[in-house]
Amino acid sequence: MTKEIPANDPLLCENKRALIDQVITENKDRAGAVMLVLNALQSKVGYISEPMQAYVAKKLRVPIAAVHGVVTFYSFFTTKARGKHTVKFCMGTACYVGGVPQLIEKAKQISGTEMGDTTPDGNVTLEICRCVGACSQAPVITVDDEVMGKVKPNKFPQLLKKLME
Repeated sequence: MTKEIPANDPLLCENKRALIDQVITENKDRAGAVMLVLNALQSKVGYISEPMQAYVAKKLRVPIAAVHGVVTFYSFFTTKARGKHTVKFCMGTACYVGGVPQLIEKAKQISGTEMGDTTPDGNVTLEICRCVGACSQAPVITVDDEVMGKVKPNKFPQLLKKLME
C-alpha cells in the first residue's frame, strides 16, 4: 500500500472527504460495515484508491488487509477512476473463441489505451470481464450496463468511436 496520497485523490478534495466521512459514519456500526462502506464509496466516488482504503480501515478500526482484500477480491470494485463509459470484453470460452481477442486489439488500437485503463480524455475505460452469461450471443461486450452480443469486428470501431466523442 502506498503511503503518499496522490494529488488527485478524493481524500484531498474537501467535498469528497466529507462524503467519505458521511458514508463511514452512516455505516460504521452496522453488520458488514466494511462491505457497506466500500459499496457506497464505489457508487458515490467511482473508485476506491489505496489511500482511501487505508483511511476506511483506520476509521472502521479494521486491518488495512481486510479492506484491501475486499477491494481486490470483488471485480466490481476499482482502484482507479473509470471513464464516462466502461466497455467490458467478455473472456468466457464462447466469447474468446468467438472473437473477443480481435475486438480487444481493435479497441486498443482505436483508443490508444490498454486494458484496465481510461482514455486520456476520460471518456472510455476498457476492461476485461469473465463470462456475462450470454454465451449464445458470443462475442459479447458490455457498454456501461448494456450487454451487446454478436459484435462484429467491422462494426465495433464505429461503436467505440461514438463513445469516445
